[in-house]
Order: sequence, then structure tokens, then C-alpha cells
Amino acid sequence: MMGFQFLIRTHHYRSYGNLIPILILIILIAHQPNVNASIHEYSKEPFTHRSNAFFFHGGSEALFASSSASQSFIKFESVVFTRPKFSAAKHGDMQQNTGLVEAIVLEVKDRLRIGGSHLKSELICCTKELSDSHLCNLGEVIIEKNPDNPEFPKRIKTFFQGTEEVTAMETQTVSINATGMYYLYFMFCDPELQGTIISGRTVWRNPNGYLPGKMVPLMRFYGFMSLAYLVMGMVWFVRFVQLWKDIIHLHYHITAVIALGMCEMAVWYFEYANLNATGSRPMGITVWAVTLSTVKKTVSRLLLLVVSMGYGVVRPTIGGSGMSSKSRMMLLAVLYFVASEALLLVENLGNINDFSGNAKLLLVLPVVCLDSCFILWIFSSLSSTLEKLQMRRNLAKLELYRKFTNTLAVSVLLSIAWIGFELYYNATDPLSELWQVAWVIPAFWSLLAYALLLVICILWAPSRNPTRYAYMEEAGDDFDEEGISLTSSVAKMSADVKGSIVTDREDIEEDKRE
Repeated sequence: MMGFQFLIRTHHYRSYGNLIPILILIILIAHQPNVNASIHEYSKEPFTHRSNAFFFHGGSEALFASSSASQSFIKFESVVFTRPKFSAAKHGDMQQNTGLVEAIVLEVKDRLRIGGSHLKSELICCTKELSDSHLCNLGEVIIEKNPDNPEFPKRIKTFFQGTEEVTAMETQTVSINATGMYYLYFMFCDPELQGTIISGRTVWRNPNGYLPGKMVPLMRFYGFMSLAYLVMGMVWFVRFVQLWKDIIHLHYHITAVIALGMCEMAVWYFEYANLNATGSRPMGITVWAVTLSTVKKTVSRLLLLVVSMGYGVVRPTIGGSGMSSKSRMMLLAVLYFVASEALLLVENLGNINDFSGNAKLLLVLPVVCLDSCFILWIFSSLSSTLEKLQMRRNLAKLELYRKFTNTLAVSVLLSIAWIGFELYYNATDPLSELWQVAWVIPAFWSLLAYALLLVICILWAPSRNPTRYAYMEEAGDDFDEEGISLTSSVAKMSADVKGSIVTDREDIEEDKRE
């Protein structure tokens, strides 16, 4: 990979070569009052050497083109460059332009226009040979303008004067006239400036707010899902109140998951709305949103597990081994909560603060392993429950659990297929060129969780006939429980049982006569 095309990838790997332990990361984050969003802060950051240039990655965001009503822009505020004393001392007080630092704004599709790729060179900065050929200016970054958008890539020059060690970039705004994923790099070519640091900030804004372009559809999605959970919650609550005398313990678990889902989607929506309005993310709201999501995911998996075990339906307690099963469930839940919390914090900070892909990968692995444990345990429990129901000839419950098993199997197959799609997407789009469809990936998991919860609500809805799924203590109640059929197949089976009883009685009478 040549020149700047190689450079533009390196920022994904430079920040977290040595990863900070997860717990330290969470503690440090929790002590910060705000997390900058489309406002990128620089605090005495060094430049990195690559090819014959030195660069600092100033940020990347998806930006929409300016509209007639509002402008989309990148604003440079209080950006200051400080060079080493020995570099400044090499010049005279009266000399002008004794050092050059360039700010380069480009759309990701124009990355090959930075550096000497179009000149069949791997260099980023112009050399004397290239300058003598009038192909570029000596000491500057090589840039080939885009004929379809002559203003980009954008170059902004800032010079050191005389023996000054510090120079400030002029406060200015770069208007965005085309929709795309934009990158900002600060660069210099003079080796004598090695050791220069940067401070200040840049503000990135879309026409309708500070929310990055790839997050805008997610805000609308969370608003829609908030309404969806609200509708589900209202219907469930009305049914719950109407039939509260026939409520079983499982219904309380389902109610808790619905409430958590409703709160989760609402908090995410307001968190994104606040981010869009202010450009920063108050840590309190972000932590609440992440924690609610993690709690809801953990409780949802526990709900699937207890339903699969037949809690309140086949058995009165969780698992056949009493407290040991509960202990294992709690341990798995706690581990899953911690791993998911760390992953979600990194994901939500990584949208803005450019967390390394390596950091995210190492955090994803524990979550995947724990999710696999949940899946194996759920299907193992379902198999045991179905076998027990078949042996007891609990036909209504058997039908209920078969429907649930089929739904769960379809969801697992969809999940596997979607994970494959995610891997393909991340492998083929490392620079977020397909940012406009990136919101679909997290949205799918929210929709799948909602669909599963909806199926459980339908199958285990409060009913005037709770015997169709409630646990019956007496062994003889199994037959009475099945007296009320739920499907035509159950009715048919009941008729067959009655027919067999009549036949048996006739056989006994014949034996007596003989």
C-alpha cells in the first residue's frame, strides 16, 4: 500500500498498541464529566513519522453536505503548534516562514490523491526532484485536487515565524459541500520540526446538529423502538391487570424485561438527541444508557434460560439441582454483564474518540464466549424440558415449547448469518466508506431481541386458563391440566385417549363374562 493510503489506516492501530486493562478503563472513564462527540480535543499530542512526513490524525466523521437552511462544517478553534527549542534556535529573529504545518481535510474516497500515488511514488511530501519537475512545491504535502470537487482535498497552511516556538492556527471554518466520510490530518514535512506537538480542538457539525452522520439514523431508530416497546408494554400491562389473579412468577420476569427495554431505548434516544444538540455526551447519561443496555441484555438471556428450563411451567424452582443451578446462572450473568459493559463503553466512545479496532476485538471475544455458553445451556435445557413433557404426555405444554424452540432456532440461525455479515462488512470496509448503512448492524440486534420478547409475550400471555402453562404440584393434575385443549392436534389426542379407555373397559367386561 503506497504513501498516504497506508498512513490513513495507521490511526486505527496507533492508540492502543498496549491495551489498558478493562477495569482501569471503566474507572478512568467514569471520572470524566463529559465525553467529546463531534468536538475533538487535542492536548499536547505528538506527531507520528511515516514515509517522509510527520502526521497527527485529527479525527474522522461522516458529514452531510450543507443545506440551504444550515451549514455543515469543520471548525478549527484554538489550534496551537509547539516546536522544540533546538528547532526554533536554528533560525533568525527576522526570518519568515521558518516552519510549515498543514491541516488537510479530505473525503475518504480521495485518499489516493494525498501523496505521490498518482506520480507512481510512495512519498507523501514533495522532494527536490519532484519540485524541479514542477509537480509539487518543495516541503509541502503532495495533493492532487479532485476535478469533481476542486475545493477538496483542502489544505490549510500555518507557519512558524522567526525563532518562535509556538504558532497558532487561524480560527476558520471549512464548509462541507459533499456528503461523505471526512478525515482530518495535521502534517509537516520538515524533519527539523520533529518533536512538535499540537493542542486545541476542532468542531465537526452536520446541517441538523452535531450528531455524526452514521449515528443520525440510529437516533430515529431508537425513537421508533421506544414507541414499539411502549405499545408492547401497554398491551401487556392491560392484560396483566385484567388477569392479575392468574399471574405466575414468569409473568413478572417478562414484565421486567419489557420495562428495561422501554427505558433502554428511551435513554439512548435522549442521549443521542442531547449529543446532537450540544456536541458532547454527559458521562452520566452515557453510562446510564450503556448500563441499561447491559442489564437488559443480561436479564433477557436469563429470561430465555429460565423459560427453557421450564421454570414455573414444568418445575417450581430453577433447575433440578437447586441452588447450584442458580449459582451458575448468577455467575454467568455477572460475567456477561461485566464483559458487555466494557464492550459497550468502548463501542460508544470509539464512535467519536477513535478507539483501536484491536481494543474492540479483545473485548468482543469474552462476550462471544459467554453468549455461546448461554446458547448451549438454553438448548440443553429446552431438550430436557421437551423430553420431560413428552414422557408426562403434557400435550398443551409440549405444543407451546415446540413453538418456542422453533422460534429460538430461527433466531440463532439468523444471528449466525448476521455475525457472518458483520465480519464481512468490517473486513471489507475498514475506513467506514459504507457509513450510511452502518446503523443497520446494531439495529438488527435490537429488532431481534424485540421479536423474541414479543414471541414470549404471545406464548406466555396472561390467561384465564393458567393451567395451560402453570406448574401443577400433583401428579394426577397432569391429566386434568390437559383437559382443555389448545390446538386441534391436542383435541385429537384427547379423543384417542378417551377411545382407548372405553376399549379397555369393554375388554375387561368380556373377560368377566368368560
